[in-house]
Amino acid sequence: MSPLTRILRSRIMAQGPINIADYMAECLMHPEHGYYTTQTVFGQNGDFITAPEISQMFGEMIGLSLGSAWQVQGCPKNAILVELGPGKGTLLRDLRHVSAAIPGFENLPIHLVESSPQLRKVQSEAIQNAIHHNEIFTLPQAPIFLIANEFFDALPMRQFRRSDSAWEEILIGERECGLSFGCAAPQQYKFLTHRLADTKKGDIIEYCPALPPIMAAISNRINTYGGAALIIDYGDWRSQGDTLQAIGDHAMVAPLATPGKTDITAHVDFEAIVKAAAPAAASLLTTQGVFLERLGITQRAQILAQQLKGLALNNHIAAHRRLTHPEEMGSLFKVMGLASTTTALPAGLEPLTLKQSQNNA
Repeated sequence: MSPLTRILRSRIMAQGPINIADYMAECLMHPEHGYYTTQTVFGQNGDFITAPEISQMFGEMIGLSLGSAWQVQGCPKNAILVELGPGKGTLLRDLRHVSAAIPGFENLPIHLVESSPQLRKVQSEAIQNAIHHNEIFTLPQAPIFLIANEFFDALPMRQFRRSDSAWEEILIGERECGLSFGCAAPQQYKFLTHRLADTKKGDIIEYCPALPPIMAAISNRINTYGGAALIIDYGDWRSQGDTLQAIGDHAMVAPLATPGKTDITAHVDFEAIVKAAAPAAASLLTTQGVFLERLGITQRAQILAQQLKGLALNNHIAAHRRLTHPEEMGSLFKVMGLASTTTALPAGLEPLTLKQSQNNA
């Protein structure tokens, strides 16, 4: 039994069952036993590998997209470059490979939103002079060019199962064998009223309480001061079904088995992002593979391949495939962009029209 399991069982016995959002928050950020405060998370020695760790090309393509957006908006000198949940800092380090081709873009101050003290140390080593924030709300009031890659999937979410015309929240309780799932009595929730139209009894949906205020903060800065955002994550247009998952040592494990020892995530509801991002303009939801190909990742891969041979070349080819192929990350991960209503979206994306939004619904 993990130390965090004992803490959670004691809390539940004293105070009653907890919702999944509270469970995720404890698993990921408990000061002594949380996953992001105690584990080696990213890379070959960690539990999972994110896109920036697969190839430098990923960060380079992000740099081209955000850099061109900065140019389109007149190269504002007071702009800042922001990453939410920067991991090891690899993405922004690679982004700088192409920033020199965009005069002035390499001089933008870098702000990192990261709450893990352990990861902050790693990021500071990778990116000199970066400014850290515990939360997005302390970012400067300035044009903001932002990347959130696999950030929203780790935000704590709540789960609800539909009854006849109400919702039973799925909770976590304590039994002799350990932690277990259960349900609260059916209730009406105002923020779920609209989902009665597209669900039936027994359906499960997920709701992320932290998402609306975070997206509102991003949107307000973009629409007021300028800038753009790229959001890349796994998920789809609208939450449907149980997507809670845990990953340990590059493999899926039971979410309640070893809290604090595995990464706990859920799929992202991109419709909720669009609604919370208004009045900023959103892009059409695009697969990662298509997005990267539009930015020229294959051409970049060919240039890099000329300098490689043997195993290094084989690994390079495999990395390109992993990032873009539909059977790998190419279709699983989606990309959405944001910009003000008076400027173009980041390169590689198309505007989301009202008709397309209604079709997705």
